[in-house]
Amino acid sequence: MNFAFSEEQEELRKSVRRFLDDKSPVTEVRRLMETTEGYDPAVWKQMGEQLGLQGLAIPEEYGGSGYTYVELGIVMEEMGKSLLCAPYFSTVALAANAILASGDDAAKKDLLPGIASGETIATLAFTEESGRWDEAGITLEATKSGDGYTLTGTKSFVIDGHTANLIIVAARSGGGVTLFAVEADASGITRTPLSTMDQTRKQAKVEFSSTPARLVGEEGQGWAALNKTLDLAAIALAYEQVGGAQKCLEMSVEYAKVRVQFGRPIGSFQAIKHKCADMLLEVESAKSAAYYAGWAAAEDSDEVPVVASLAKAYCSDAYFHAAAENIQIHGGIGFTWEHDAHLYFKRAKTDELLLGDPTYHRELLAQRIGL
Repeated sequence: MNFAFSEEQEELRKSVRRFLDDKSPVTEVRRLMETTEGYDPAVWKQMGEQLGLQGLAIPEEYGGSGYTYVELGIVMEEMGKSLLCAPYFSTVALAANAILASGDDAAKKDLLPGIASGETIATLAFTEESGRWDEAGITLEATKSGDGYTLTGTKSFVIDGHTANLIIVAARSGGGVTLFAVEADASGITRTPLSTMDQTRKQAKVEFSSTPARLVGEEGQGWAALNKTLDLAAIALAYEQVGGAQKCLEMSVEYAKVRVQFGRPIGSFQAIKHKCADMLLEVESAKSAAYYAGWAAAEDSDEVPVVASLAKAYCSDAYFHAAAENIQIHGGIGFTWEHDAHLYFKRAKTDELLLGDPTYHRELLAQRIGL
């Protein structure tokens, strides 16, 4: 294991950063926040065709580039830093991982090339009204109908659920939890955008009424694939949280240098120094947790379930604390709509709850290591 990134990986980071600096400045983030779709189709197409970001970690045999989770993590970190408004996390970290984990070769061949090229926007419909991220939270019904299946029920808090044209649905059939693929234009499907705290990441309620669905994997074997998918998604989210926390630290330090009170920069006051020092410690520790988890995922290590929960819990706390301290250091201006601090605070809070909050993941971690 080596925590130092290779020259090729650093070049990837630089190219993604240049692209995001150009395509996702805060003015564009604020513009897209106000739209229903929440992303720019032209930028999404460019991400797929020119940079190959959607297919980065998808195997070459399915139209991707075949890179590892370390490279995907680098991309997620930069996206978190710039608050990119795009259905990347839902498509790549959730839907693509679910298809890969399903073990269904036919589904992989049919569905992954569209994701890898950027033509398909996909998501995973997992949570329901309860908001639970465990197996017991899945109650949507799947019924065998002739040669296929139909779905009836409601999924809520589906990331990019109103814009995705492919939805991977976790449902409960006679055999247990099972995965299904549903096209967005299928009959009996209703998608409603939700009002959320974080306007930079859209969510929707998706209702199914005898909606035809394609079986992905084997009936009753969906939870094993979902468990792996949620772990990999938690690692990707941890990278994103690291990027956001790093940006909050940079904003705080820069402001502490230029804001003058009582004739001296506020960064010279001990209270501000302590805040920045604590933030630095937490951000660097979060990087260690996320980077180690990314390496474990790249190696398909047995440690993935443990380090995924560890990284998600720690990085959630670190990001939220950094975002809150960023507002405090900025003082009165930090609370205003015009300042960007609240955008990171809202993303930090929703990321904290996404895929399960830190308390949930600490309990999961304790179970996984046998405590």
